[in-house]
Amino acid sequence: MVKPNAKGPKRTVDIFCAKCKTQLFKYRKGGKGALVKCFKERIVDDYTTTPCECPQCGITFARETLVRGTPAYKMVGGKVTMK
Repeated sequence: MVKPNAKGPKRTVDIFCAKCKTQLFKYRKGGKGALVKCFKERIVDDYTTTPCECPQCGITFARETLVRGTPAYKMVGGKVTMK
């Protein structure tokens, strides 16, 4: 399996909870598509206290998994938004 690009993209996006609009991550995202997964090594700022759980409302917005042998968060559909 091919690992994700080590250098990573330059563009950052802000990821928010869809329910309470609390900021969860600042993430270096590549491409134009929907946010399906977040590689942990590409997260610039992490505003969560417990992994995969919103600090404000407490919903679970993702699952921890391995994607191509790299630790990542797999997002649950409709639980997060990005700008």
